[in-house]
Amino acid sequence: MGETIHIYHTNDLHSHFSNWPRIKNLLSERKRWHQEEGDVCLILDIGDHVDRSHPYTEGTAGKGNVELLNDAEYDAVTIGNNEGITLSKKELEELYVQADFDVIVANLYEPDGKRPEWAKPYQLLKTQGGLTIGLVGATAEFTPFYKRLGWTITDAKDAIIEAVEAIKDEVDLIVCLSHLGVKEDEYLAELCPEIDVILGAHTHHIFHEGKMIGDTLLGAAGKFGMYIGHVTIEPAIHEKKAELIETSSLRGSDEDFNDMLIEQGKSQLNEPVFYNEDELKAEWFKDSQLAELFGEALLEFSGADCAIFNAGLFMEDMPVGETTRYDFHKMLPHPINPCLISLTGAELKEIYQQSLNAEWPNIELKGMGFRGAVFGNIIRINLEMKNHQLFIGGKLAGHNETFQLVTLDMFTFGYFFPSLKRAPKKYFMPEFLRDVFSQYFRSKAVK
Repeated sequence: MGETIHIYHTNDLHSHFSNWPRIKNLLSERKRWHQEEGDVCLILDIGDHVDRSHPYTEGTAGKGNVELLNDAEYDAVTIGNNEGITLSKKELEELYVQADFDVIVANLYEPDGKRPEWAKPYQLLKTQGGLTIGLVGATAEFTPFYKRLGWTITDAKDAIIEAVEAIKDEVDLIVCLSHLGVKEDEYLAELCPEIDVILGAHTHHIFHEGKMIGDTLLGAAGKFGMYIGHVTIEPAIHEKKAELIETSSLRGSDEDFNDMLIEQGKSQLNEPVFYNEDELKAEWFKDSQLAELFGEALLEFSGADCAIFNAGLFMEDMPVGETTRYDFHKMLPHPINPCLISLTGAELKEIYQQSLNAEWPNIELKGMGFRGAVFGNIIRINLEMKNHQLFIGGKLAGHNETFQLVTLDMFTFGYFFPSLKRAPKKYFMPEFLRDVFSQYFRSKAVK
């Protein structure tokens, strides 16, 4: 009957390491089983394994995640937006230096049009039974963010189709590592029926038994390592099927594993920033000195006239005494960048009025880089309404006068403030909010 091909896949772990010992144990066990049976076993990750909200990832700039993938004997990965746009260009260039696996991403380039040395548009694998498996892959197109970091990102579906065209006559099976999202995967299956399997990510979707579109099987394993995907392919009888393995049901849990990684990250982030003489409380539903100082930091960093952000950003109080990079990471764990936006007085007045939405503070916000619990109150710095008129920095804002607003990149995606999606803007990268805040205090300490 020939070889059976087993593909195990994970995606969107986002540095949730509690399940990792179970995942590694299962993958090691299954690889041994399949090899003993003379079958093929591939282990793939579909991106966003890295998430800098975890101190271990932050402290190692993602290289700790690569060590974990090496230890679990992964064969190939693609990158997600967390690898691609939350690391500096230099950090991403160095991320996979010690990787024992291939990195498949067809739509990422240097500004001069060359591919990065560490990335491949496709990879061909030859099995002992003589089959050739082609791996192709691409990542989501966060174009302005990649450009700001010094990368060029191209249309993902076009890049995948181009890679498929390059290899389709040489392979028996094509597997796509797609960090594009479920709708894009479904469309890709229709556009490129030569792909046999699309393993998906990015939108954290779940296909318990896969999904067939034409002759293409789609697989997806949710998020945070809650599931491991398993695709079985019987080339001799043209059969393929998918299942999900729930990690909570597996043996091999190490309750101390995540705590151990947190401690490692803490030790790598123990660099002192300044000495704090007064505790600053994190308040989600009212103004606070902590939020006021953060607003000052944003204004000083960006040169803006005013600022808007949400109080739910602050996950910890700022402690009394020596304050380290780890303390700032705990307080602001989000992979969120500041953004400077040019707006007229009339546009800012509209933004101000939208920010009065009474439902926002209690929203349990997930995604867009936010790693907190609830949205919290909107904090407005240098913005005030009196008698239905907008004042910026204490001065009446002219209707057609142009001002600079500094805010969060997540507010530019259009969910909360639709007009910010269209407005001229400048993303500050690779600085995260915690970098801006710690730099502010560091500069005050030097003075």
